[in-house]
Order: sequence, then C-alpha cells, then structure tokens
Amino acid sequence: MIYRTLFGAPGRRFGASLKELEEMQQRMDRLFNGFRDRSAGRVGVGAGVFPAINISEDTGAYYVSAELPGVTSADLEINVTANQLTLAGERKISKEAADARYHRREREAGRFSRALALPGDIDADNVKAGLADGVLTITIPKAEKAKPRQITVQ
Repeated sequence: MIYRTLFGAPGRRFGASLKELEEMQQRMDRLFNGFRDRSAGRVGVGAGVFPAINISEDTGAYYVSAELPGVTSADLEINVTANQLTLAGERKISKEAADARYHRREREAGRFSRALALPGDIDADNVKAGLADGVLTITIPKAEKAKPRQITVQ
C-alpha cells in the first residue's frame, strides 16, 4: 500500500517507459538508415524514398505522378512490364565552390531507381509519359482483361 501511494500503481510507469523506449528506437532506426543510404550512394528525400510518387486509377487506366525537381527527361528511364513500372534516372545538382561550408544540406544528387507493382495487368504498348514543372505524369492504360465488364442479367 505504501509503495502504491509513493510511486503510483506498479506497471503504469513501466508501460509509459516502454513506449518511450520504442519511440526512441524508431527514431534511431530512421537516423541510422539515413546514414546507411547516403553512404551507399542512394538518394534519400524525406523518409528516404525518392522520388515521391502517387498512384491512382480509374476504370481505364492507372496514373502515376512523381515529383522530380531538377530532373530532365533525358535523365529518365521508364520501363513497364505486365504489372510493374520501373522509374530510374539521375538527379544532377550544380556544384558549389570547393571551400563551401554547408549550414544545411537537404538536396542530394545521384542515381535513383523505383520499381512499383501495379494492381493489375497493363497495356504496355500505349503508355504515355510527360514531364512538366518538375512533375512526371505517366498514364498507363489497363489491359482489356483487367478492365471491369458490364454483365447483362437475362
């Protein structure tokens, strides 16, 4: 009874301490993964994934948009297969003076590659891509067998 009065219910603080330890471990994992990715020559933006990509769909196609600031169409390679899109390229940033001291360095340069599994089969012959204002937009038509069909009830 005296223990409970002085220190609170046993286990209440212990659970909070475990939660704090788990959060600290997650932060450390993110920190060390960022160092590992940079030392391996990978480009990391935000959560360590570049470029940031959105994938959406309607009944006829999938739409992929990727943020690629500073990347030209000549620096991109886009490949599609039955249900996979691979986006690769190189982000180039102009060099600063050799004696430049950074106060903050968040813009990285280098090669990148993302392979994305699409939810269904695609028509690889009719894929279209465009790059405007640093945003790559890819329209990927669905294969005929992947499109929904209206069935008439008799």
